[in-house]
Amino acid sequence: MYQEFGIKQNILDLANEVEKEIKPIFENINQICEQNSLKVLQAFRKNNISDMHFNSTTGYGYGDVGREAIEAIFAEVLGAEDSLVRGQFISGTHALTVALFAFLRPGDTMLSISGKPYDTLDSVIGLEENASSLKSFGIHYEQIDLKNDEFDEEKIITRVKQGGIKLIEIQRSRGYSLRSSITLEKLEAIIQKIKQINSDIIIMIDNCYCEFVGTKEPLQVGADVIVGSLIKNLGGGIAPNGAYIAGRKDLVELAAQRLTSPGLGKEVGPTLGINKSILQGLFFAPSVVASSLKTAVFASRMLEKLGYHPSPKYNEPRADIVQTIAFGNKEDLIKYCQGIQMGSPVDSNSIPEPWDMPGYTDQVIMAAGAFTQGSSIELSCDAPIRPPYVAFMQGGLTYEYGKLGVLKAISNMGE
Repeated sequence: MYQEFGIKQNILDLANEVEKEIKPIFENINQICEQNSLKVLQAFRKNNISDMHFNSTTGYGYGDVGREAIEAIFAEVLGAEDSLVRGQFISGTHALTVALFAFLRPGDTMLSISGKPYDTLDSVIGLEENASSLKSFGIHYEQIDLKNDEFDEEKIITRVKQGGIKLIEIQRSRGYSLRSSITLEKLEAIIQKIKQINSDIIIMIDNCYCEFVGTKEPLQVGADVIVGSLIKNLGGGIAPNGAYIAGRKDLVELAAQRLTSPGLGKEVGPTLGINKSILQGLFFAPSVVASSLKTAVFASRMLEKLGYHPSPKYNEPRADIVQTIAFGNKEDLIKYCQGIQMGSPVDSNSIPEPWDMPGYTDQVIMAAGAFTQGSSIELSCDAPIRPPYVAFMQGGLTYEYGKLGVLKAISNMGE
């Protein structure tokens, strides 16, 4: 069957060797999964979830008890005072946009201390000219780059002491950059230093790809608000769309008033039949995230042994589910992504090619044979076509499916 699937025997032999080597790392991932599962189960029990919470609302969505229970559970799990969890959010980028426009006013300054945010926020901030950007509303943007993968503490402290910063944004995951993802330990240390100077600054964390990778979330180490997508970690591969904003109650309310309208806030928003999917997705999320991490660890060691340059390496600490592989050439990069598509359950007969994608400066190749369009908790791999030709892989609903996808991709390169 492996041969029929297109996996070569020498690759299978290498996989068996690698799995023995990474077994202790898998055991640690299992422990984290169990702790997060306990956290989720306790939240479900505390909020007395029953069949009635799966019911749907339409129209305005007044009095949706399922929606209210979902937001109470997310707040509990994430260590938040309140949360806004809605299918009306189109994506993580949309939720980040809503949050930024909710918290910032003309004349305010936003500071990113993790370098330039993900490419899709360029037009939101105004780094690319757009008539609806924050810049067009008179909101200023400043940026401090990481220094050797660490916060540039000296520059950050100096800038904060100068005053005039309303909000500090930190993107934990690497996006399409080659830096490391930001651990909670690093996050906690810099937040404490910022808050000692000015406790009124809003610390907002882009938490996409990072939930349940560890046993704590950024709100538990001093952040004010976090934002993430439901077609990434917390949706568990089941939520069909949506995103969340969680944190201080006053900030969540501001975001709700921006998402719906002033005076309505969280009181409206029909759930249109997705309550059960969101709840079930969150229930499965600890296990799915663990599978994604195992897939990443496996891929990292396999590709390192084959002479490529993965980051993180298989035995390095992880803050998100993203695995990068520097191939050093365009051909292997494209072949690997195409192999991931071939090893997918949906559209496995499609051959992805690099194309000009809106919001990106380089051509991008994207492999994602997913049940939910754009879901990156399902095994996917994408890359901008530029040196050093790095693929960004994430996801894996189960380790077994993730492993098979990686083996297919590696075998495809061999052809």
